Amino acid sequence: MDIQARAAKIKLLLLDVDGVLTDGKIVLSTSGEETKNFDVQDGLGILFLKKVGLKCAIITARLSRVVKIRARQIGIDRVYENHYKIESLEGIKRRFKVRDDEICFMGDDFIDISILKRAGLSVSVPNGVDEAKRVAHYITKRRGGEGAVREVCELILKAQGKWVEATKRYFE
Repeated sequence: MDIQARAAKIKLLLLDVDGVLTDGKIVLSTSGEETKNFDVQDGLGILFLKKVGLKCAIITARLSRVVKIRARQIGIDRVYENHYKIESLEGIKRRFKVRDDEICFMGDDFIDISILKRAGLSVSVPNGVDEAKRVAHYITKRRGGEGAVREVCELILKAQGKWVEATKRYFE
């Protein structure tokens, strides 16, 4: 099945954080406060998905207050933190009422491979590990934390014929 056909079925975009929504760097202050850099274009891409009724969730193996804050800002439906990812997949599917082939999962590292193998559209990034990239259906042109999520949002919306609807207010 080609990428466009896979993207046309997607109802849920499921995202890893470190290396996908961010460049993978974790910055700690001397007080232990964590910061991350998020790409504004990724956030707007997620808002476009939400505007046309698609769902978006984050799944991460780490706990991060910064991730929760960013998720609220861009309308992420649910954040799954501190999870061994594949063990959470069945619960995620039940909550969002989706099948494997209706999930687009973006991941970049070993911990993501089991879900990448199951997702209807599995995506990795150029800065991902080779093993994740080998099982992905699609490798983004843009790096994680540098617009890769936006690229995938556009891919999904265009494959579903929803791009104009999602963006029309910006062209009026």
